[in-house]
Amino acid sequence: MHAAFFLLLGASLARFLMRHPGETRTPWIIALSAVLAVLYLLGPVLGTRPTPRRLTWLGVLVVVWMVLVVLAPSFAWCAVPLFYTGLRILPPRAALALVALLTLFVVAAQLRLASGFDPNLVLAPPAVAAVATAVFVHMQRQAVRQRDLAGRQRELIDDLLRTRRELAATERREGTLAERQRLSMEIHDTLAQGLSSQQMLLQAADRSWDTDPATARRHVLTATGIAERNLAEARRFVHDLAPADLAEGGGLEAALDALAARETAQARGGLTVRCHVEGAPAAPLPDRVQSALLRIAQGALANVTEHAGATVAALTLTHLDDRVVLDIADNGRGFGPDRPAPRPPEGVRGHGLPAMRARLQQLGGTLTVESAPGEGTVLSAAVPLPHTAAPAAPAAPEERA
Repeated sequence: MHAAFFLLLGASLARFLMRHPGETRTPWIIALSAVLAVLYLLGPVLGTRPTPRRLTWLGVLVVVWMVLVVLAPSFAWCAVPLFYTGLRILPPRAALALVALLTLFVVAAQLRLASGFDPNLVLAPPAVAAVATAVFVHMQRQAVRQRDLAGRQRELIDDLLRTRRELAATERREGTLAERQRLSMEIHDTLAQGLSSQQMLLQAADRSWDTDPATARRHVLTATGIAERNLAEARRFVHDLAPADLAEGGGLEAALDALAARETAQARGGLTVRCHVEGAPAAPLPDRVQSALLRIAQGALANVTEHAGATVAALTLTHLDDRVVLDIADNGRGFGPDRPAPRPPEGVRGHGLPAMRARLQQLGGTLTVESAPGEGTVLSAAVPLPHTAAPAAPAAPEERA
């Protein structure tokens, strides 16, 4: 539009000079053309907002153009760029009034140039003004739509980024809580149970220290063995949080066998723990499943030692096509449905059955407890496994003591 203005201004000046050579008003026409060009160049410097200085500039620009049109009607076609200038700066009503005024000047100038009345000269300028105004209004509406669309897109992007940050923060919090719960269960099933056993053994050793030194010494030696085992568990926590029995190799069966032997040795004849394995896995059990079942066995045997008063306990690991089941049974005192399971001492945070259920829920498994007063207790932990096309043939039951 700027280029069109200067092209029309130059063409109008050239037309005047060619058709009116040597006229007395020629210097005024040239001077006013230069002033109009300079004024038009100052427009972008003043900005685009309708400030008083900007409105003053527009008024001076229009007045100079009108004087030029009065002196030389050929300058009337410079009105088209002035239409857009007024439409950009003024409010809608004022801009339309300015367009109508400029159009009247153009019609009057064209009629002065014509030798007679020409209807085309009366109709063409308003049509050009109407088209120019319609084009400007359409472009401005499009620009507004684009700005609104860009604004909505920015808002959507900001909402998406904020939602992603909130989701990431929520996932971090949930992951932290889940890891804390898992660590608390790991510590309860290993270090806490071991420390509880050490406390009981050392208390027993203290009671029999003077009357039965040999028994007291055996209790101390047993407590020392438990402490060594707990130290290995603690080091394993630091390394990769895997159960020490599983880290030694041999899989879950070997770990349960070692657990049964260790609990039998620590009981000094008070409790015998046997381990049975039925069937064979179609594929190696996932590490999470092995770790969870071993921890459940450790927690269950700790409860048997502290609360059940049992003399015999059995660990039975059964491999089925679609799941693996671990049963822990004892011949202790048991409990009825109207009598809750024994609670831990005051001030000690107990996990026990809730921790076992939480472990199994993480794997999609279930925990079943069957007990009756005087008839012992059976805990059954079942974990589903992925379906395998060709499961291995079940092996003969194997028993370890």
